Amino acid sequence: METKLLNIKGKEQGRVSLPENLFGKKPNPTFLHEVITAYLSNQRAGSADVKTRAEVSGTGKKPWKQKGTGRARHGSMRSPIWRHGGVAFGPTPRSFRIDLPAAKKRLALAHALSAKFLDDGIIIVDKLDIKEAKTKEVAAALKNLSAGRKPLVVANREPKLLQAGRNITGMTQTVPSDLNAYVVLNSSKVIFTKEALEKMVK
Repeated sequence: METKLLNIKGKEQGRVSLPENLFGKKPNPTFLHEVITAYLSNQRAGSADVKTRAEVSGTGKKPWKQKGTGRARHGSMRSPIWRHGGVAFGPTPRSFRIDLPAAKKRLALAHALSAKFLDDGIIIVDKLDIKEAKTKEVAAALKNLSAGRKPLVVANREPKLLQAGRNITGMTQTVPSDLNAYVVLNSSKVIFTKEALEKMVK
């Protein structure tokens, strides 16, 4: 399977072959949902915490005697039904992590890239060379490539490109080794440099 090879101005330079094992899968929505749900779950901090009746400050003394006052019985001022009392059944620190096999993550990435390819969401450029670390140069290149509002740029670490692209709203930059199914599907277009694509095939 092949696709166009473009330059930074959006002009066709030739054709480039895409590996079947990465771009030729039949996307499985159920499988992708499982992997992406796990990915998003693993991003959660799980640090929300509230104080229970055992942790809030206050006396442990019984507010008034059990009987004879005409009021409802109470055993503690730290009860959840009292003002300044503890919280009942509130969140406590926990881990939301869902572990997935590495092979499953690789397969999910292939399904995501295949889905993007079927939607014409894959762009291959020969190079993303910019003369200076200027945001306007990267913005112009993205416009020439019709990258959309949330482009994902997959390239080897290039200091100028990283510096110039970090101020562009919606743009994400990553290296081939850090690519995953979520960032692929969450982008409008996935832009690979030819060098980065070759690195993924190895």
